[in-house]
Amino acid sequence: MSSYAGSSSWKSFLKSVATFRGDISTLTAPPFILSPVSLSEFSQYWGEYPELFLEPGFINDENYKSHSCGDKDIESAEVARMLAVTKWFIFALKSQYTSRNESMGSEKKPLNPFLGELFVGKWKMDEKPELGETVLLSEQVSHHPPKTAFTVFNDKNNVKLEGYSQIKATFSKTLTLGVRQYGHSIFSIRDNESYLITPPPLHVEGILMASPFAELEGKSFIQASTGMLAVLEFSGRGYFSGKKNSFKARIYRSSKDYHNNKEPMYTISGQWSGVSKMIKHGAQEPSESLFHDATKIKPTYLHVKPIEEQHPLESRKAWKDVAKAITIGDYKLIGETKSVLEERQRNMRKEEEAKGIDWERRWFKDVDYSKDSKNGKMKPEEGDKFLELAALLQLSTKNVPSGTLKATKEDIPTADAIHWRFQRNLWDEEKEVVL
Repeated sequence: MSSYAGSSSWKSFLKSVATFRGDISTLTAPPFILSPVSLSEFSQYWGEYPELFLEPGFINDENYKSHSCGDKDIESAEVARMLAVTKWFIFALKSQYTSRNESMGSEKKPLNPFLGELFVGKWKMDEKPELGETVLLSEQVSHHPPKTAFTVFNDKNNVKLEGYSQIKATFSKTLTLGVRQYGHSIFSIRDNESYLITPPPLHVEGILMASPFAELEGKSFIQASTGMLAVLEFSGRGYFSGKKNSFKARIYRSSKDYHNNKEPMYTISGQWSGVSKMIKHGAQEPSESLFHDATKIKPTYLHVKPIEEQHPLESRKAWKDVAKAITIGDYKLIGETKSVLEERQRNMRKEEEAKGIDWERRWFKDVDYSKDSKNGKMKPEEGDKFLELAALLQLSTKNVPSGTLKATKEDIPTADAIHWRFQRNLWDEEKEVVL
């Protein structure tokens, strides 16, 4: 239990939560539960293990047995890459959902990004020149509802990730915060192999004790263009093993095998924040091998240029006064500095509305995947990876909770099918924002 749990400000916050209805990003929380970091920075967690991010791109028909994730009789490079992508994803989960508890003591309420907010940086691997430079670009493409589009790419090795995220959160009667994720990511290797990734739902516990922490639940899918599919199921303490952050992943030869309840090729189980083991099914002598150990590899942190060199729209520069106020715990100053930034944004939106224009997104464009829409938005190109991979998985292409399969309850017929896509030419033409 946090020492703040009995404070009057926390009790007042809990009372407001109990009766709150609406966008939780507008909730005013006590200073000790606020994070000085904007939600736009969360995209960096995808790339904090650059060697694992790049590893699938190094696996080929000649060396795949040395990238077997513990299976000495692994059958092909395609299988080795599928396991490598799954391993990278599990490591990325640790960065995304436990790193703030480790650095701040508990989960904190992040700053709500403003429309057009940017966050950029790079992972410099000078000691391993063969890895090259990995770049992160993150842009807030919508404020209501909040949506962050991002890409992580390495030109030297032709590996890239692009996607966008959106969350919808609600409080339960027991003051557990339920979070449903929207959006998806596409991981690509050398432009000829790709993987569609859906993030899992989660909930935040420990709010009553003023020590919030995130726990994943439900499923994530990793659908490969090779046909293989990874299905990851998450649970909290007690369901699989009695340990927190538990998961079980099954690797299928095809999504059809999954839908037909056939035996998977592999089962991986353990803690995504700790250690997991892998079992190969159908082997003459089935044995358990180590799949991943999150305690053995440390993350490589993103290099972000100093604030004085940043563009006014870059997150740390825009929020620096608010972040400083949060760090020193000055509640009055937090409100004052936050109001200045938010009022500036409101005035910009009013000016745009008066002129009949919309804010021009910098590096990402919204693409409409509905078949008969006539709203003037971009349409997917022939051979679109998202459409091909979604078809393999039988995933809904609508803007519904991540991982929603076609013809299920959450595949709402009236939902739009608009998703955000990175436009590399716009970054190549960028003149003002530098790494």
